[in-house]
Amino acid sequence: MFSAADREAIRRAATEAETRTSGEIVPFVVNRCDGYEEASWKLAALAAMAAAAVAGAIHVEGGFWGGLGVLWMTLPVVAAGVLGYLAALFWPALRRRLVPPEVLEQRVHQRAMQAFLEEEVFATRDRTGVLLFLSLFEHRVVVLGDAGINAQVEPGDWAGITARLAVGIRRGRAAAALVEAIAEVGALLEEKQVEIRPDDIDELSDELRIRNE
Repeated sequence: MFSAADREAIRRAATEAETRTSGEIVPFVVNRCDGYEEASWKLAALAAMAAAAVAGAIHVEGGFWGGLGVLWMTLPVVAAGVLGYLAALFWPALRRRLVPPEVLEQRVHQRAMQAFLEEEVFATRDRTGVLLFLSLFEHRVVVLGDAGINAQVEPGDWAGITARLAVGIRRGRAAAALVEAIAEVGALLEEKQVEIRPDDIDELSDELRIRNE
C-alpha cells in the first residue's frame, strides 16, 4: 500500500510540517493491531447453530434418514462451523464487522501507546513529539502528543484530522490521506503556537514506520 514514492512523499510532508513549529511528527502504520481470533470462533458458532437448526428441521420433516440421523445432524454442523471460521479468517471486512467497535478502539489505542514508547516519541527536548498512528485493518487513527504538545493542544482538536484520515484509509488512499494529515498536524501546531526555537534540530526521524503484524 505504501510505495517508495509514497514513503518519500510522507517523509517530505513531515519535514515540511516541522519547519514551522517545534513539533516532531512520527508517522506510524500497522497492518492490524490484533488477530481477533474471537471473531472467527464467533462466526463458527453462529454458523454451526444455524446448520444444526436447519438439519434438525429437515430431519424431523423428512423422517426418512433411518440410521443416518446422527450423521445427518453432525456433518452439516461441523462443516458449517469450519466454513464460518475460515470465512471470518480470510475475509477481513467480515471479521472486522464481527468485532465490537469498542474492542477495536481499545486494541488500537493500546497498540498506539506501545508504538509511542517503542519509538521514544517522548525523547525530545521540549516534549513536543506527536505520534500519528494508523491501523489499516481497523480503519482507525490515533494521535498521541507528548506533554509539551498536550499543554497547547486539546484532545478534541485532533478529531477532524483523524476522521479525515480514517476516511482515506477506508477509500484505499491511505498514503495520500497521510500526507494531507501531516500537513494538517503541522498547521494545527502552528495555530496553537507550538513555537520553534532558533536552535531547533530534527530530533525524531521523519520516515514512515511500517509494521506488518
